Amino acid sequence: MKAVAVLALLAAIGWRDSGWRLRRLPIALGVAVLLTVLSALGVLYLSGVTDPLPVSLWIWLGVAILALAVLVVGWRGARWWQRATVPVAVLLAVATGANVINQETGYYPTVGDAIGELSDQPLPSQITVDQAKGITGKTATGRIVTVDIPNTVSGFAHRQELVYLPPAWFRSKNRPKLPVVEMVGGEFSAPDNWVRIGNAAQTADAYARKHHGYAPVMVFVDPSGGFKVDTECVNGPAGKAQDHLTKDVPPYVETTFGTATDPRKWGVAGWSMGGTCALTMAVTHPDLFGHFLDISGDLGPNTGDKQQTIAKLYGGDAAAWSANDPLTVLAHHPKYRGMTALLLAGDQESRQTGQMKQQLEPALHKAGISTRVAVLPGKHVWQFAATAFEHDFAMLAEQVGTPGSRPAATQPPAVAPALP
Repeated sequence: MKAVAVLALLAAIGWRDSGWRLRRLPIALGVAVLLTVLSALGVLYLSGVTDPLPVSLWIWLGVAILALAVLVVGWRGARWWQRATVPVAVLLAVATGANVINQETGYYPTVGDAIGELSDQPLPSQITVDQAKGITGKTATGRIVTVDIPNTVSGFAHRQELVYLPPAWFRSKNRPKLPVVEMVGGEFSAPDNWVRIGNAAQTADAYARKHHGYAPVMVFVDPSGGFKVDTECVNGPAGKAQDHLTKDVPPYVETTFGTATDPRKWGVAGWSMGGTCALTMAVTHPDLFGHFLDISGDLGPNTGDKQQTIAKLYGGDAAAWSANDPLTVLAHHPKYRGMTALLLAGDQESRQTGQMKQQLEPALHKAGISTRVAVLPGKHVWQFAATAFEHDFAMLAEQVGTPGSRPAATQPPAVAPALP
């Protein structure tokens, strides 16, 4: 695809006459470079994207813009087939750029995953709440349940969310009071990402097969309300996301599915922004969450440096920043009792790994939170999130008190050495 895009661009440019080569083509090149640079600066300073984007993305954007500039500047004197190759060059360059982003984030592992999400196709084993309540008997796998959680308390305009129910939930009309884990995705995400890309349901099913059908209930929540909205799971100008996750979701899940209500049986897990959310919500709401799994998260909610974060994320409220900054909260909170933390990062994530080992783990330990740290092979992509979640799922299931899991006394030490 890359080679065809370049060949199509070269065909559109052509050799032509000296006026084209010496005057109009340099104008097209200048326009393309200028617009590409302005686009990059716009994304950097205006879009709110905090993770660096690959240089190759801008190269392919430049190819697409150059093809359009060649079409406009060189319309006169161009042959029909030269004009016809421009759309080909543009489409292939845009597709290549989109694939660059996809490879960087691991967002869609397969074409089927992309088509499924973009066309809003149902997930495998997806059912409604009424259908779930009507199922009683043995089942080899869990089910994904579509839920519309009322935003009565928060008023937060969220998208449709999902719940995973393990096989044991369906065995009897007297539903077991299972533990719960809230699952939070990355910055640009949808509630089903943990299912489609993160393989969370498959991981839970595999655990359930070894534990007589038992696994935690998982709630795939919407922390943003939209793909391009970055709330960092806090209350702010973008809406009361944290209130939704802490005041709307737990009561609904407990009432609808008859789950456990004890915070010692509730956890929160996430990757990237979701990892930051898991950390933040656990340390600020220990009355709701007794355990958390932070995969490749930051030290706290952010949209840049401290001042930028206060201005954009909290609408200028510095007190709100302090109340949601995990290191600040940990430093002033009374000793936590019974809370556990699982921290994972990839060996190619130098920033997250350094922050996790040097700042976060010592702060959690000092605050009385039993912490396990691990570094696994991988970089900041969804595939790593899936691998990391599978790696620590059994531990998380034990910590939230899943029936059939190992007794707490046999768990590994509070702080484990990082993996090589």
